[in-house]
Order: sequence, then C-alpha cells, then structure tokens
Amino acid sequence: MPAHIVVLSGAGISAESGLSTFRDNGGLWEQHSVYDVATPEAFERNPELVLRFYNERRRQLQEARPNPAHRLLAELENRYRVTVVTQNVDNLHERGGSSSVLHLHGELTKARSSRYPELVYDIGYRDIRLGDCCEQGAQLRPHIVWFGEEVPMLARAAELVRSADHLLIVGTSLQVYPAAGLVHEVGCEVPVTVVDPGEPASVSRAQVIRKPASEGLAEWIRSLP
Repeated sequence: MPAHIVVLSGAGISAESGLSTFRDNGGLWEQHSVYDVATPEAFERNPELVLRFYNERRRQLQEARPNPAHRLLAELENRYRVTVVTQNVDNLHERGGSSSVLHLHGELTKARSSRYPELVYDIGYRDIRLGDCCEQGAQLRPHIVWFGEEVPMLARAAELVRSADHLLIVGTSLQVYPAAGLVHEVGCEVPVTVVDPGEPASVSRAQVIRKPASEGLAEWIRSLP
C-alpha cells in the first residue's frame, strides 16, 4: 500500500489564486470585520449583510482558478495516498484534481438550514437570499463554520492525521485553533514538513521550507523518494 500523505492546508495556498484571508489584512476580510460577517451573532443582527458578503465571495471563487500548488498536490496521488484536510472554504483543491478533501471550516458552494444543521444543500455559485428556506421552512445560511461555532469535522480530521505516514502543512501559520491543534495528533515517528513563507508556530522536528506554496511544494516533491 502506498504511503499516506496527509496535507493540512490554509489560506496561503488559496492566496496564489487571488483569494484573500482576513489574517493578512489586520483582522479584515475584504474590508469587513470578521465580527460583522463571520459569527452567528452577525447573522442574527444583519443577515442581509452576511448573505451579501458570502454571495460576493462565491462569485469571486467562480472566477478564481487552481494554482500550481493545488495541481502539485493532486499529482501526488499518482504515487501516494493523499488526503487533504483544509481550513479553506473554497473548492480549489477539488478543482485542481485532489480526490480526497475534508473541509474543516465548511464550503462556500454549499448552504445549510439555519435551524436544522443537518440539512445541507449544494448550491454551486448561486446566491443565497433572504427568504430562501430549507424544506422545513428555516432561512438558509452559508455552510461555513463561523467563529464561536463547533468544528464538526475536527474528530475525523484528527483520525486522518493519526493515520499519516507523512504530515505536510502548507499555507498556514498554525495560529487558528482548534485546527492548529491537529499537528499534535501526528505520530512521534512521522516526518512533518511545513511549507510557508512566514514564521509558522513551532512544530517540533518539522522540516520548514520558508517559501510560497507552489515554489515550496515543488522543492519538497523533488526530494521525495
């Protein structure tokens, strides 16, 4: 059986496709405070603003394209078993060719019921508007894990990290919890590689490649057996 590479990816990999992240902009995401667009309280206070914000992000995503980093990860599947655990809410990993992707923080191209979270709908790049309801009559909301909400896929992600033969961390500074805690689930003997141009939080015994995602990934892949 081929070795299992588990990839933890973050906003840095999507940035090369032109998608921004609030942590690069002083707590603003596309000039909005995250507390105005990314909390349950924000949705209760001004649902129209929140829906409009994510409708705009969805349209932006439709125009974005996977970059070489996404495609390099997909090509790894020719030689290894690869699972991507991503903090990103875009679908660029899938569009880049990766076949096994777990989204920790939800997906832009899905909507869910604001009252019945198990009711989730694929909406593609369509808008969600006030008055769009689930089959039980509750308003639809973005299928996004907002600040202050539980991360339902965290336990599954931890299982995947524990099964890794190699842990690759790319495009994330490991500062967003609880996702950042996943690095502590990896086995003591498992090699860990971090690809990020910044100063990622300390990961003991990690090989660190301080380069942007595409450049750093290409370098790392060349070193693989």
